[in-house]
Amino acid sequence: QVQLVESGGGSVQTGGSRRLACSATGRTFSLGIMGWFSQSPGKEREFVAAISWLDGRTLYSDSVKGRFTISRDNADNTMYLEMDSLKPEDTAIYYCAASTRPGIFRIRGWYEYWGQGTQVAVSS
Repeated sequence: QVQLVESGGGSVQTGGSRRLACSATGRTFSLGIMGWFSQSPGKEREFVAAISWLDGRTLYSDSVKGRFTISRDNADNTMYLEMDSLKPEDTAIYYCAASTRPGIFRIRGWYEYWGQGTQVAVSS
């Protein structure tokens, strides 16, 4: 089992920045990939970004490419999401997710472990 805990959510103005963190504990040696998903009220949970735990390859959704940066610290078992140039439409609960499956992918159902989420609110 792997446990995930997000931190770093909060309120920010349009154009501002926010850094989210996801700390993983448990059987972290089994991880192949970690990622971020977002969910706005009334919408489905959507893929934001992912990073391979093995080789650091990254994958982004088109809506955040060039504005968000995903990174990891294997020694600390922590993943980060640096969010810049934030827009009101980025307002959502951001969830950390992880999978033991190798590779890099955006398919929500392939992620086995989920955190509780952290709220990000972007005001105009």
